Amino acid sequence: MRSQRDLLSGLYRAALVAVDPVRAVSRALEEPRIRSRLGQGRRLGVFAVGKAASGMFDGVPRAAIDRALVILPRGYRSPTRPGVEMCVASHPEPDASSVEAARRAIEFFAGFGPTDVILCLVSGGTSSLLCLPLPGISLAAKRKRIRELSRSGASIAELNALRTSLSLVKGGGLGRATEAALVTLVLSDVPGDRPQLVGSGPTIRRRRRDLVRVVASNRLGLEAAADLALRRGLVPQIRRRRLAGEAAEEGRRIAQSMLRLAPRRIFLAGGEPTVTLPRRTGRGGRTLELALSAARELEGSEGVLLAAGSDGRDGGSRAAGAFADGTTVERARRRGLSPEHALSRHDTEPFFGRLGDLFVTGPTGTNVCDWVFAMGPKTLI
Repeated sequence: MRSQRDLLSGLYRAALVAVDPVRAVSRALEEPRIRSRLGQGRRLGVFAVGKAASGMFDGVPRAAIDRALVILPRGYRSPTRPGVEMCVASHPEPDASSVEAARRAIEFFAGFGPTDVILCLVSGGTSSLLCLPLPGISLAAKRKRIRELSRSGASIAELNALRTSLSLVKGGGLGRATEAALVTLVLSDVPGDRPQLVGSGPTIRRRRRDLVRVVASNRLGLEAAADLALRRGLVPQIRRRRLAGEAAEEGRRIAQSMLRLAPRRIFLAGGEPTVTLPRRTGRGGRTLELALSAARELEGSEGVLLAAGSDGRDGGSRAAGAFADGTTVERARRRGLSPEHALSRHDTEPFFGRLGDLFVTGPTGTNVCDWVFAMGPKTLI
């Protein structure tokens, strides 16, 4: 079992390397079209926002920047280079610091004119970090409406549509604060990798002088993990459909697929399931709930699964995710733990913590949703 977990951990690390924000931005800046557009500006501003803001910013050559602003969540790594204007804001829900960050971003954009270019580096988490409600709408009212929709199990597209309708900066609102040309590079955490959905698209304003490019995505990470599996003598099976819908249901379906895997095959999937929450819940998140639901289906088998978020933080837990296998339920019951109670209360972090099965990485500096890596009973390593 230990060797299986080591392999699954290795697949996660390989996926992370593939979506490393420093490398992703550096590669994109080598593309002739992007390099040419950036070189046309009298001045170059760099604006980075989101969970991957520091890494994306570090991918930009120092000599190219005239002025820069980086906005990132509390507790996340700061950019490695000195002399950068920085702003720390709230995530996963906005607060007064998010409003202040949005105002500073507007001032930054307004400081550039039509002969300038701003390189915009956008990643997941931006919706919470930049929050400036429309006149007449309080921050508390906006938070309440978004929280209610999120608890209902709404998709990221539905959430971002509501956020945009209530905001002065989302849906291209921030971009409209300047006459400079915008080049937006996106680390995608949304279905279909649509740039306008990442962080609610604050810089996507659809002007002819602007460019937008997705530089890393969940699928890219899966493909890198699949390459590693092949090198280990396994046959990767990437699920075409993204993780979506209720996390517990996805866990059940994935476990059933695992039990049918042919010898030497390994299962990979990515996306972002949802959890419909009551008003009072415990500590946990999407991947922990998926893993526990899968464990119930795997009971007594030799299947092993790792479900983890690419950003290193699963919902309100301290873990990226968890391991689950055919012994999870039995080991839990011996310790007086109830999988059914943990799922019904959405209290999955203490459950896996007691078993020693949490997968803890700390913030990874990137964000492209969640991954599941799984081995069936017939998979041999």
